[in-house]
Amino acid sequence: MHYLLFYDVVADYAERRAAFRAAHLAHARRAVERGELLLGGALANPVDGAVLLFRASSPAVAEAFAAADPYVTNGLVTRWRVRQWTTVVGEGAALPLVGPGA
Repeated sequence: MHYLLFYDVVADYAERRAAFRAAHLAHARRAVERGELLLGGALANPVDGAVLLFRASSPAVAEAFAAADPYVTNGLVTRWRVRQWTTVVGEGAALPLVGPGA
């Protein structure tokens, strides 16, 4: 299954994240190496949040990522939440629709 991790961030996130960026990116790269994190990045215009896409058997993987993320542990993320995403179309869809009219 796919899971989306949504971050709401502090107003001055773009400026404050520099101090924790290397640790955050190392954390993210380890999740990529494990095959858990597929994509991630900040929302733009305005920079008021971030979204990370995980592939896992349960939301626990994304929840554990957030709990250990330096952006979260250092107060840059004001709220986070994980949502299951039922992917049905596209490369890597978890529940691909097949056949005519699908």
